[in-house]
Amino acid sequence: MGARVDVLAWTRSAAPGALSSAEDASGVTLHRLGLFGSTDLSMQHTLDVLGHLHSKRRYELVWGHYLSPPGFLAVVFAASVGIASTVSARGNDVDQQMFPPGDFARLLWTLQRADVLTAASADLGRKMSLLLGRDARVEVIPNAVDARVFSPGPADPALRERLGIAPDEVVLGFSGELRHKKGLPFLLSALSEVRRVRPACLLVIGEVRPRDAEHLVAFRAEHPEDGARIVVSGALATTEDIAAHLRLCDVYLQPSLWEGMPNALLEAMACARPVIASDAGGIPEAVDSKHNGFVVPKALLNHLGQACLDVLSMSDAQRAAMGAAARERILERFVAGNEEEALRRVLTRAVPSSPG
Repeated sequence: MGARVDVLAWTRSAAPGALSSAEDASGVTLHRLGLFGSTDLSMQHTLDVLGHLHSKRRYELVWGHYLSPPGFLAVVFAASVGIASTVSARGNDVDQQMFPPGDFARLLWTLQRADVLTAASADLGRKMSLLLGRDARVEVIPNAVDARVFSPGPADPALRERLGIAPDEVVLGFSGELRHKKGLPFLLSALSEVRRVRPACLLVIGEVRPRDAEHLVAFRAEHPEDGARIVVSGALATTEDIAAHLRLCDVYLQPSLWEGMPNALLEAMACARPVIASDAGGIPEAVDSKHNGFVVPKALLNHLGQACLDVLSMSDAQRAAMGAAARERILERFVAGNEEEALRRVLTRAVPSSPG
């Protein structure tokens, strides 16, 4: 698109306050800044670092991905040096900041003063406009899925065997970092309910968040046979590895309590997996219940297990048709071309002289 891009990211792997910079093959320069023990101190130092980088690089736009703290810092810095700012609502950051211990005052200040607001879903855009009491003209930037990598295909029997999945087991899948906000308790109860009817395992494609791991430990202690059928892949090195694991899933589950627009769900749909998801955030913008998947209201996620059994009772042809419709939705709405078009609109609004 012709723009020079610098990315400033916090890291815990560097000494507090240490700054390192490297340019990748695409020409994007990544600046990593070591976190201090205090978030407030890290935020103050980040403004100093932005000032230093701006003196060398002369930015025209600062873009904060997530509303707080990146969005707040972007707006503060942009206002201090007289350039444009954009902030993006990505996950459940609107919900987080609206209620204690979130900082509603900082959230509202950021929304009021950013030049352009963007969101990963129309649902997030509506929430931002609601808080502002006006149409905020939020640009929805759809998450893009690489449909060449995340594509339909046969399950890899060797991978299934390496993971210890029995030949007669159906695979309930989840991808990402498993934690409470992603519906951890409902996934576990669904596994137990399905296993009362037929052999099944829960495949976690990724890892379990450490502070939520105790819930998994307690479940395994109370339900040792069911707990033994939770298969955690661990962190995977490539997107191709993730796609191969997704193809093992007989049904993919996304019972989130809060969401923006989960990439993992979109990737499963691109792989033509039958999906069952909650109605959190922008999920209904991707999943049309009973057409390209099933939606279970957040208030009724205790019925997730029965929903799994309903999908598993469908014929192979019915599940294949649902998976094909899911992939078609991805190709229509969640590809790089749509994302690029939205980015051009944002750049044109924020910096009218930009190449976009």
